[in-house]
This record gives sequence, structure tokens and C-alpha cells, in this order.
Amino acid sequence: MKRLDAQAYVEGVRGGDRAILARAITLIESEQPAHTELAQDVLEALLPETGGAHRVGISGVPGAGKSTFIDALGTMLTGQGHRVAVLAVDPTSSISGGSILGDKTRMSTLSNDPNAFIRPSPTSGTLGGVARKTRETILLCEAAGFDAVLVETVGVGQSEIIVAGMVDFFLVLLIAGAGDELQGIKRGILEVADMLAINKADGDNRARATRAQASYQSALRLMRGDMVPPVVTCSALEKTGLSELWALVAESRCDLDASGEFRRKRQAQQVQWMWDMVEDGLRRALRGDPELSVLITQLEDAVGQGRATPSAAALQVLRRFAERADEALKPD
Repeated sequence: MKRLDAQAYVEGVRGGDRAILARAITLIESEQPAHTELAQDVLEALLPETGGAHRVGISGVPGAGKSTFIDALGTMLTGQGHRVAVLAVDPTSSISGGSILGDKTRMSTLSNDPNAFIRPSPTSGTLGGVARKTRETILLCEAAGFDAVLVETVGVGQSEIIVAGMVDFFLVLLIAGAGDELQGIKRGILEVADMLAINKADGDNRARATRAQASYQSALRLMRGDMVPPVVTCSALEKTGLSELWALVAESRCDLDASGEFRRKRQAQQVQWMWDMVEDGLRRALRGDPELSVLITQLEDAVGQGRATPSAAALQVLRRFAERADEALKPD
């Protein structure tokens, strides 16, 4: 395959060429230094075309029908004239390798929609990978003309909180009839959720979903006081409640725009992105330095065996890192 230069990537992404968009995403996911430099050139050139999309994070409890929900929601949006990108963030995918085929199988209707683009976002097994690769993939999709970017959290744990910090709206998908309605749901996720949606509100389950809706609303009032996010019911299977749900997402964007909060939120996210990149880069530099790598291994063993405190060991690593940096800056 012919190697592309920065201008070819930029023109292809701007023109909505899906093959070049896919290659550009692969480029930013690469760990090779030459690819990293080229990727940053491409992103800088495309930056003026970014920022206009609805960025929506979607998480959900097991069995909530998240894939069916995204498939139905995305298909509804493309039917309304939107162009939809779905990014599946999976911190475990460094083991499985990620699977484009798997994502397309889970969202069969959307994967065949010419106005949709589905991409797994493997994170190299690190949460830093979520911050670095997914954010840059969002920018590429926006530059390619996708005006709705749905970021799906496939993994569990801290990845949901990180995704919530890179989108405009964070939706948590739930189901009814699971006993204690809040059992098993991480408090941190509920604290950052902008909406709870109870899926599978169809057939015999419709009444249970309505009761669960009231239970969630009551629990959230105790947890979040006056800042209670909307709790809605929907059915991805019957495709009901989806237009009302998206109307609330769009209304939230309008309210944030009107108050100036949207601009402040995006600016804060950009600054946080910078620091995430700094921290991730420092961690890589520490691990990548042969001398420091040996020292870190020794100190990890000492801390684990109780021969050194974590704070003393961290200080030793940082001091040696600073010394190495000074040595590198000295003239020959």
C-alpha cells in the first residue's frame, strides 16, 4: 500500500474518504515515533475542522442491550440526516487485539449505513491510551464530517470516568428488574452521568421500567440533590423513546451554549488532555530509559517487600529522572 504524506491524509479526511480516515486513525494509534510526528502534523492541519460534533459517551450495565441501543440510535440519527461515528473504547483490547468484525456484527444495521463509521479503539492496555488515542480519533471523525460521535465504553472501571471527561454528554444505559436498582452501579459513574436511560421498556417489561425510573429518580435526588439528571425509558428493540432521548441531548447542548458553559467545558477538557499527555509521556520516558527501568524494577521490589515506602521510592525515581534530564542538556 502506498505510503501517504501529511497532505494526502488531510485532503482524504476532509473529503470524507472513509478508507483514508481509517488509515489516519491507524496512524495515530501507532507507537512508532515517525508515525507520531506525522499524526500530529495531520491533526494540526485538521484542527480548524474539528469541534462541531455532538460528543456523547455511552456506558451501561451488563445486559442493558448497549450494542442494540447504539445501533438503533445511530440508525435513527442517520435517518435524520446526521453522520454518525461510533468509537468503542476497550482497555482490555490489547489482549484480544480489538475486532472491527466484532463491532460490525454487534451493530449490523449501522455498519451497513453509508452515513455511519464504526471503529474499535484499543488502548494498549492502559488508561493513558484512552486519553491519547480516543480523543484524537474524535477529532479525525469530526474533520471527516461526522456531526455525532458516540463513544462507547466496552471495558469496565475507570475508563468510564475518563470517557465522561472527553465528551459533552454522558449517558448510562440501565435495565429494570435487577433487584436493588442501584446495586452494582459505580457511584462515580452516577455522579458524572448526564442522563440515565432504562432500556428494554417494552412488552411485559414496560411497567417494570416505569417503576425503575421512579426508583432511580428518588435515589439520584439523595445522591445529587437538585442536580438530578433526566431518567428516561426507551426500547431499542421497538425503537421507542429514542427521539425523545436525543432531543434531551440536543437541548443540553443548547443550554450549555447559551450559558457559555459549553465553551468553558471544552476548554477545560483540552487543558486536561494536555496534562494527560504529559503524564503519559513521562511514564513512557521513565519506563523507556534503560537505567531508570532497572532502578524502577528494584524500587518496586523494595516497596512490595516493605523495605521502602512508596513516597521515598517515588522521590528517588523523580530525582534520578531530573538528574538524567540535566545530563542530557549539558553541552558535549
